Amino acid sequence: MAQSILVGKGKHDIQLLLPMANRHGLIAGATGTGKTVTLRVLAEGLSAAGVPVFMADVKGDLAGMAFAGSEDPKMTQRAQELGITDFAWRAAPVVFWDVLGDQGHPVRATISHMGPLLLSRLLSLNETQTGVLNVVFKAADEQGLLLLDLKDLQAMLQHVGENSKEYSTTYGNVSAASIGAIQRGLLALESQGGAKFFGEPSLDIQDLLRTDAAGHGMVNILAADKLMQTPKVYATFLLWLLAELFEKLPEVGDLDKPKLVFFFDEAHLLFDSASKVLMEKIEQMVRLIRSKGVGVYFVSQNPLDIPDDVLGQLGNRAQHALRAFTPKDQKAVRAAAQTFCTDGTVDVEQAITQLAVGEALASMLIDGGAPSPVERAKIVPPRSRLGAISADERQRIVRASDRFGHYEKSIDRESAYELLKARAKDDGDGEPPAKGKPPAGRKSTRQTPGEAVVMSTLRSIGSSIGHQLVRGILGSLLGGSSRRR
Repeated sequence: MAQSILVGKGKHDIQLLLPMANRHGLIAGATGTGKTVTLRVLAEGLSAAGVPVFMADVKGDLAGMAFAGSEDPKMTQRAQELGITDFAWRAAPVVFWDVLGDQGHPVRATISHMGPLLLSRLLSLNETQTGVLNVVFKAADEQGLLLLDLKDLQAMLQHVGENSKEYSTTYGNVSAASIGAIQRGLLALESQGGAKFFGEPSLDIQDLLRTDAAGHGMVNILAADKLMQTPKVYATFLLWLLAELFEKLPEVGDLDKPKLVFFFDEAHLLFDSASKVLMEKIEQMVRLIRSKGVGVYFVSQNPLDIPDDVLGQLGNRAQHALRAFTPKDQKAVRAAAQTFCTDGTVDVEQAITQLAVGEALASMLIDGGAPSPVERAKIVPPRSRLGAISADERQRIVRASDRFGHYEKSIDRESAYELLKARAKDDGDGEPPAKGKPPAGRKSTRQTPGEAVVMSTLRSIGSSIGHQLVRGILGSLLGGSSRRR
């Protein structure tokens, strides 16, 4: 298979080298300038080279990658103009996913997998409220209560709220106001479809890393047109997915090609209103996930949407046209121009405002990891169908997938909700357990230390969830140092 992907043509061929594809990238430009076509060209090329891809379809126009394109005079003319002699229409192997479960295989995570820091962002909690949420998670851990879905977390919040005096003694102030704010946030999240996202079976990351029978990388497309109506849910979900990849994939060093390339469309949403702690963790993850064989490509209207510490790690770049109608726009153009390596043959600042649709200023990493001098290039035409597909076409692909049936049926195991409900039925005194002890007046359900180890091991083996173990790994990346209140 090819060791490079033809992205465009300028004075020279613009090639994405597969060994450099995990060094991350950026596709930027104003609306309507051709970013989506560039994304498709990269995704098609990666898939053909055996590299799985994940992308979010925020406008519904990426689904056509599942079908070969048909005669299109503009695309054919572009191929001829660029001297592409082997151009042929071609479909990519596609798997559809959907957090809401309507347009693809359902994508779920457990509350424990998400962890308190990401949940805090999802619920727009302040620092004090985030601290209380950490207490809730800690209490669930110590009592062996799995947090799998929203009703588990709601039950645990109620339990901690009803026994706030005792928990405050151990962990610091647990106020009714903070508990109430978290509960209101959960109600709002539930109204946005959050109940469908949290639960089991949770997504197995390995299902994103597959190839088809011909060795082509699967193109995993997340239906996000409805999800984008709640931007914070969209951004937090993708961040969780990146964190899962980071945590669960082994270190692999430099590979001949990535294990997965992850395209993050509408990338500015990832950084909007992110706390300082979360921003630091995002930057750390982007820097280190490369060693897991994962390339991350941000797609955004303006490079300034990306923090400098992240932007500096994006070696493969395609900059489409930017508008310069206002002083703010002109400042953005100048800033974008300064991010490119140039040999002086291209006036980058001027060219950015003059690029036609389907043109880009491109700079890709060459052998050794150095960026090539920026060139003005025409992007090659995609080979799959442009535009949306019908609901029937989508459903045929979903049902033909070998993952169909695995994620479609939800599982509701015994977890915090059921156990707390049973406790309340057995003994209504509502006293919380002291640290490491059962509630006073109740029959102890604690095992001996040996039994606890065995049961904990069995739980982890019987489930891909776990609770403290999984969140402990996640906590090392997303919130291990959060303060408790």
